[in-house]
Amino acid sequence: MDLTTIWFLLIAVLFTGYFILEGFDFGVGMLLPVLGRDDRERRVLINTIGPVWDGNEVWLITAGGAMFAAFPEWYATLFSGFYLPLLLILLALIARGVAFEYRHKRPEASWKRRWDTAIVVGSLLPAILWGVAFANILRGVPLDADHEYVGGLLDLLNPYALLGGATTLALFLTHGAVFLALKTTGDIRERAGALAVRLGVGAAVLAVGFLTWTLTIRSSAAAVVLAVGAALALLGGLAAAKVRREGWAFTGTAVAIGLAVATLFAALFPNVLPSTLDAAGTLTATNAASTPYTLKIMTWVAVIFTPVVLAYQGWTYWVFRKRIGVANIPQH
Repeated sequence: MDLTTIWFLLIAVLFTGYFILEGFDFGVGMLLPVLGRDDRERRVLINTIGPVWDGNEVWLITAGGAMFAAFPEWYATLFSGFYLPLLLILLALIARGVAFEYRHKRPEASWKRRWDTAIVVGSLLPAILWGVAFANILRGVPLDADHEYVGGLLDLLNPYALLGGATTLALFLTHGAVFLALKTTGDIRERAGALAVRLGVGAAVLAVGFLTWTLTIRSSAAAVVLAVGAALALLGGLAAAKVRREGWAFTGTAVAIGLAVATLFAALFPNVLPSTLDAAGTLTATNAASTPYTLKIMTWVAVIFTPVVLAYQGWTYWVFRKRIGVANIPQH
């Protein structure tokens, strides 16, 4: 296996980890006004992700950095052609992060409502736009022979991409509800578990439809196996949620999201950004890659530092593994 393939796989792993971890973050943020009936309940919801949400975003930063260094042509074309949706994602993530930090700074209800809105919108937009973006990456976009994006915004808002956005939205909502059922106690846990099952039915329908459409556009034997595995994992997670086995339910939704993302990368390879105009404009893992020397240096850096980062994040989740409830939140 050459280094270009290894780095394609590493970037796939980074985005997979990002969507699994940030997926429940987004879900919790979007469900804030749904499951949080008063300020103390909303504080419970925020506290379930408080210690981990910023660490989860490191996966995105690392994936972007790896793409820039390993496949600069892919990075340049993607970030220029997808400029507006990626800018909206960035602004949403900034607003969301600021909201987490500033919500508790003042006691007024109006102040908290504004920051709650920022959390909801800052979670909703990325949940949709990431699905739109990755659907377009797999489907292909208008690229000329110089690998320059020559389309417009409407080219990105095609039916397949919109279905991708709806699918990630539904999956992240389900994943977030399952996570809340796993991490909370009392009435919030009951309501989150029941909501997860209801949301999961819609998510399953959308996911099956999207993955089926995906395999008609691009496919491989590995992609088919991964897609079937994603569907089975989601159904298993929903079955576990139905009988209040929250740990297994969360495992199911996490595996389903991970396998769904892996399906997209498996179907995409060896391309990294297909052209819908001319095959000569298609970016592949070979023609978009950095020099072998650059990839070799990056590989050594990854081998040294990746275990450290994984160990630290795993330790963080272990420290904050316990459930919390309204009883843990002091009244102001």
